[in-house]
Amino acid sequence: MTRLSVPKDRIHILLTENIHRRAAAAFAAAGYTSVQTLSTAPSADELRALLAETHIIGIRSQTKLTEEVLACAPKLFCIGCFCIGTNQVNGDAAKRRGVPVFNAPYSNTRSVAELVLGEIIMLFRRIPEKSVLAHAGAWRKTATGAHEVRGRTLGIVGYGHIGSQLSILAEALGMRVRFYDIVDKLALGNAEACTSLDELLEVADAVSLHVPDTPDTRGMIGAGEIARMRAGAILINASRGSVVEVDALADALRRGHLSGAAVDVFPKEPAGGGERLDTPLQGLPNVILTPHVGGSTEEAQANIGSEVAEKLLKYSDNGSTLGAVNFAEVALPVQRGVTRFLHIHRNVPGVLMKVNEVFSSRGLNIGAQFLRTDADVGYMVSDIDGMLEEGHGIRRDLEAIEGTLRVRFLY
Repeated sequence: MTRLSVPKDRIHILLTENIHRRAAAAFAAAGYTSVQTLSTAPSADELRALLAETHIIGIRSQTKLTEEVLACAPKLFCIGCFCIGTNQVNGDAAKRRGVPVFNAPYSNTRSVAELVLGEIIMLFRRIPEKSVLAHAGAWRKTATGAHEVRGRTLGIVGYGHIGSQLSILAEALGMRVRFYDIVDKLALGNAEACTSLDELLEVADAVSLHVPDTPDTRGMIGAGEIARMRAGAILINASRGSVVEVDALADALRRGHLSGAAVDVFPKEPAGGGERLDTPLQGLPNVILTPHVGGSTEEAQANIGSEVAEKLLKYSDNGSTLGAVNFAEVALPVQRGVTRFLHIHRNVPGVLMKVNEVFSSRGLNIGAQFLRTDADVGYMVSDIDGMLEEGHGIRRDLEAIEGTLRVRFLY
């Protein structure tokens, strides 16, 4: 007799980079007993060795899942990024292996928005410069150049989860909010949309960036864009380090065209192990530099631990891919009295017919079926009536279908 699904106690889960304990607790509560946690990011060689027996992996920003690393993970069936960004994973390579990637796009929203708002207040009051002087013993008690944020215009580039949350908080402090996004977005409160990035740069006293790392956003704020900003404006980047040309920003700050900046992300960030940050923004008294801590609050990390673990559990237990960033999204109901088959394949004609032939040739009835595709990959879920206790060669025949990437059985 062939057991169809892998028992939970044989599904090995690897959580790297000190992921919040809520994640491991969620897996344990769901019956998964083989959970390994690491406090740091493993090296590439260590990662390859660990992945040989890993079914589910949870990572943060420093663990790199390249195509070469993924090739060493024959049992891996899903990836969880316990953060917003997923550019540390080769999502296309994962998809070609039938491996969905999940992340946490919402859980650190408030933490990032609060950090940005605090930095805006500090920069308008020129606190960074005064703090440096006070540490050196100088007593610079003056109102010159210090301003309230009330009545100032905040320009938000990227009106997604974080940008819109910042919009609400800033308006509550009396700021006027303008925003620009490449997608039409509903304005919250009294915020107003700009028709172009140039328009936003020209009207804003403070510009805050909240965009992903894409070919279109890399270097989107360079010398030309900074020159269009108001004299004395401030710039905040808590999105991705590739978005701002830091040499141009440093030059504008030294010349006094911009009165201040706060930067939480950098084009090249230290990988740990004592590696130092190197940026032309260092040593400028009107700049706040932070080590990519926008989402680094205990509240955010706890929420991220729960959110991503829940998505991984739903996929492992139920096959639901809702929230996957590289995969067709399917929200699946929990079915009773059925055996669920997951078939991931290249999006080519004829696969649906061939999958159904595997079942019909054995006299098995399909009680429900779900299919979603994107340009490259199809994800097909078949619920077969009855609790099958024998494989009947089903896995062999499904895997033999041309274009098959991965087959899993549930229930």
